[in-house]
Amino acid sequence: MKDTIEVGINRSKRKQIILGLLFTSPWIIGFLIFQIYPIIMSLYYSLTDYNLFSNPSWVGLDNYKQLFADDKFYLSLYNTFYITFFGVVPHLIFALLMAMLLNTKVKGMSIYRTIYFLPTLVPAVAGSLLWMWLFNGQYGLINEFLSWFGLVQPNWLVDPAWTKTAIIIMGFWGTGTTTIMYLAALQDVPTVYYEAAEMDGANFWHKFRHITLPAISPVSLYLLIIGLIGSFQFFTQGMIFGQASQQHIGGPENSMLFYAVYLYQTAFSFLKMGYASAMAWVLFIIVLVFTGIILKTSAKWVYYGGEK
Repeated sequence: MKDTIEVGINRSKRKQIILGLLFTSPWIIGFLIFQIYPIIMSLYYSLTDYNLFSNPSWVGLDNYKQLFADDKFYLSLYNTFYITFFGVVPHLIFALLMAMLLNTKVKGMSIYRTIYFLPTLVPAVAGSLLWMWLFNGQYGLINEFLSWFGLVQPNWLVDPAWTKTAIIIMGFWGTGTTTIMYLAALQDVPTVYYEAAEMDGANFWHKFRHITLPAISPVSLYLLIIGLIGSFQFFTQGMIFGQASQQHIGGPENSMLFYAVYLYQTAFSFLKMGYASAMAWVLFIIVLVFTGIILKTSAKWVYYGGEK
């Protein structure tokens, strides 16, 4: 009797597993074909000389050796690191400040939240074209505004010293999603913590430093990693601004030649697929290292509920 029950249970479990695999098979097949297979092939192509029109020829590590002797490789890395270090954290801080403002109890707050989130719904290409007009050195509204105060009016998209700054400024416009995530995290902080702190005489800064920041630190960790990965893949704005400024990829003096832009140029303009695949794997390793560093150091500043 016991053996019969065990056999029945095993058969039932097998049936459930088979049904589960059947339901998930479209995703599994798509994942294997459109993600795992391209990843494996890109690793193979990175070790070959391949231009799409001829069979790959094995060259070993030559692509990687050539890559580390390429001046444009280092320039594109510099431009990307610049956007990462001077863009990601300021954007997170700005999003947190906006979330705190949107978390206040004032009349019509739902309207304010909707208005603030609207720019994130604008496609990246359309938004970039809009900001090109705003950054126009002669007729742009930004320079017109600066002229009211007698401030310097840069040629934002023509002067290499200002191109990356312009892109970073544009990034503040698209922090709506980050702000909404911070807003959700702020609303999840128990109010009893603030009430207890007020009874102990804590001011706004004390509550923010010792309650708000630790409570939302897991969300900050997630957004920092996502922002880091996104900044290393920065492409659309650099591509559009670069082509519009001097009609070639990279912009004035290649000041907007970001890593992803250079990878695209290498693959689809120069048809050096093997070299571009090597670039992609180097980028993967760089992102992996920086993500690992952030996760390793997160234990010192990230706090989870229930931890002692």
